[in-house]
Amino acid sequence: MARKAEEAATALPEDGNAEALLQRLEWTVLRRLDGVLQGDYRTLMRGSGLDLADLREYQHHDDVRHIDWNVTARQQQPYVRQFTEDRELSAWFLVDLSASVDFGSNVFTKRRIARAFVGVLARLFSRHGNRVGALLYGSRVDTVLPARSGRRHVLELLQRMAGRPDMAASGATDLSDLLVAAQRHIRRRSTVFVVSDFISPPGWERALGQLTLRHEVTAVRLYDALEMELPDIGLVTMRDAETGEQVLVDTHNAGFRKRFKAAAERRETELRASLARAGVDTLELATNDDLVESILRFSDLKKQRSRLANGSARSRAPSHLRPAA
Repeated sequence: MARKAEEAATALPEDGNAEALLQRLEWTVLRRLDGVLQGDYRTLMRGSGLDLADLREYQHHDDVRHIDWNVTARQQQPYVRQFTEDRELSAWFLVDLSASVDFGSNVFTKRRIARAFVGVLARLFSRHGNRVGALLYGSRVDTVLPARSGRRHVLELLQRMAGRPDMAASGATDLSDLLVAAQRHIRRRSTVFVVSDFISPPGWERALGQLTLRHEVTAVRLYDALEMELPDIGLVTMRDAETGEQVLVDTHNAGFRKRFKAAAERRETELRASLARAGVDTLELATNDDLVESILRFSDLKKQRSRLANGSARSRAPSHLRPAA
């Protein structure tokens, strides 16, 4: 584990130098992902083209605007149109940089993992002519980078993320502000990544669901293993990064550790249920995970789900749209 952490630290240099970070990511991460995501991204991220490619039976979370009402009336069940994807994509990153993402019990903080993820995906999209934009949230949405392409634009995004002011004890995060702002600023149908630890008062679920009505949204959930279960390390002063409140706890107490774990599991269950209700895919990034492996696992799941959906749809499609035997 120590060796893995050392390798990870070498792969991602310290925040501050956007050029050094991007160069390192291009050599250590993008080379491994090349040919796995890019070139195949049409399978992963649906475009908004105008050429009709196929019809399939309506599934939960499909865009109701794509329902073909004529076929639906004939078949007595809803069918949706599938279009040939545009080659050009617009990708937006909604990045939560509130005080809670500065936590990390390993080599990396959640903020550092978020910056690496955004750098990798932004460069992956932009180097093939696609446009990338971002909204950055501290205690409010204070930075909006319009969608542009090119390496210099990615460097500007990484530098903006690195040059953030100290958000310690700045108040509780409200993700609703970020998600509502995204609805105002992202006019064209886009691929949207919400990068956050989702530590926020309830209410953001509705705004996230509204965002999915127009865009393809992926929740990139940041977390640290220490947020799930406490080790037995004696007396510890715990501090809420967003409110500044401190409390002394005794981790020798097995009952306290058990209650902490139970509360964490309840939060996990509630969060996953909220994301599922909003109809978004979720990529989970832990501070001790390999970034490449996490992205590859996610892409494999997306491809598998797409194949299953298309295969199931073809088997139930109208006879004139079924492929020849």
